[in-house]
Amino acid sequence: MVRQDGRVKWTRAVHHVQSLAETCAEMATRPASIFPLRVSALWVAGEVLGKAADLDEIPVALVVDLPEVPWRTEPSGARHWAAAARLPQTPVTPYWRSARAPVWNHVLHRPALVWSAAGGVEEMSLTAIAAGDGESVRVAEPSAEELRARLADELAVSLRGLRDRNAEYTDRRWRPGKLEPVADALWQASTGYLDLLQVT
Repeated sequence: MVRQDGRVKWTRAVHHVQSLAETCAEMATRPASIFPLRVSALWVAGEVLGKAADLDEIPVALVVDLPEVPWRTEPSGARHWAAAARLPQTPVTPYWRSARAPVWNHVLHRPALVWSAAGGVEEMSLTAIAAGDGESVRVAEPSAEELRARLADELAVSLRGLRDRNAEYTDRRWRPGKLEPVADALWQASTGYLDLLQVT
């Protein structure tokens, strides 16, 4: 339940995290022919890892086995997966992440793993989060040097993604057909790049 002021009640936030972990487990059993984008892990971040209180949002990281996923972009198949998992009907804010790079960054600060294809639902993490003790299951604080290096890597990936999506938009600009998908992709890539540029 979302309150009238836009905040999410604590009990509902915890419920959504638990439910999404179970949904990820269920989605992993569905045929790859129908859902070619495979989510391999679910992490949570933000206020839900703190003490029990109403929240503004629930940031989650959905990890996929792709070489690169530029910051704040959606890989091919993400909307199909999200629709099947009913993400648009929940108060979570999804961030798609590559399994070949660290999940954490300046927004996904010290996240906690709540499900993985390898290990299943992390019951210990969910129990700690529900008790308002998410701090105990978060990853370690990165050093200032580690954070700088992580953000520099993210920025490089983001710039490549921005260039690719700009080229795709330029190529499709005057062709027949809907321009909205490539325009949205360009907007996502540019938003992510500008966000990273501001913090590096």
